[in-house]
Amino acid sequence: MSTLPREPHEDSRMQSFWMPGNYERTVRRTDQSFHACKDIMACFNERAKVEKQYAQQLSEWGSKWKAIVDARPLYGSLMRAWQCFFSSAERLSILHSSISQSLVTEEGDRVKSWQKDTFPKKIFCGFRETHENETGFARAQKPWAKRLGKLEKARGAYHKACHKEQIAIDRETQAKENTELSPEKLKKIQDAREKASEEKDKVREKYEKVLEDVTSYAPRYMEEMEAIFDQSQEEERKRISFLKQAFLSIHRHLDITNNESVKTVYSELHHTLTSISEADDLKWWKNNHGPGMPTDWPTIEEWIPPVKKPKNKKRDKKGQKDKP
Repeated sequence: MSTLPREPHEDSRMQSFWMPGNYERTVRRTDQSFHACKDIMACFNERAKVEKQYAQQLSEWGSKWKAIVDARPLYGSLMRAWQCFFSSAERLSILHSSISQSLVTEEGDRVKSWQKDTFPKKIFCGFRETHENETGFARAQKPWAKRLGKLEKARGAYHKACHKEQIAIDRETQAKENTELSPEKLKKIQDAREKASEEKDKVREKYEKVLEDVTSYAPRYMEEMEAIFDQSQEEERKRISFLKQAFLSIHRHLDITNNESVKTVYSELHHTLTSISEADDLKWWKNNHGPGMPTDWPTIEEWIPPVKKPKNKKRDKKGQKDKP
């Protein structure tokens, strides 16, 4: 079952952009966008540190365990497969280091440079865009606010006159019901009620004229306000568009699932793991530490007389002279 649209709550009307001073939210958006850029840079600088720490931890993990594995009694394709994890980790460490560097030097510097160009400052007035929006909105809203002030005053006077009339009507009703009241007194009360009604009609007429002036000025007011607002929207659109591209660029750096280097690392690692061969490893062990090792089986070994060394005559003569 359809229902009639509800009248906006009084608080909702007072929060409307068209009410005096409420354009400040749009004016403050420039400053908020500037600080948002600072937050974005701080956020991804911190992510860059995370990437750098992860790269360092990968490298340290690989170095530590490679030394341990090298000292273990594994061999063959199984050993190569285990060691491949460490070489892969080192390559991934280099990749994450490059991601960290890119987030800082490429994206961070790009956003910082764009922020400097996009938010020019005006001496003693903050950002130029903020000052221009504030000035434009205030200029456009000043005559409207003045008319609204008159309208509020006229409305108050009209409601006050209505209240006085209602009091007079109530008094007249009570007087008519009072049979002890003299005709002169009743006539006086009726005259007061008529005067209150006439005064209310006059105030209402003035109220209607002020309202007509406000209504007739509204299109011009809306046109001027929307022109300034649209300009602010265009500046914000450019900011959103740039930051969208910045986020997409950051995503490309962080999305290692589509990185060809990562695909190669894990492809080679997978190939090494699937290349583990029980047969080859067992054969290697058999040939190097088992029955497959070459050996000299025992046989008759003929005796070979030792070769006599010739005596050195000069040395013998010298030895004889040295004897006592």
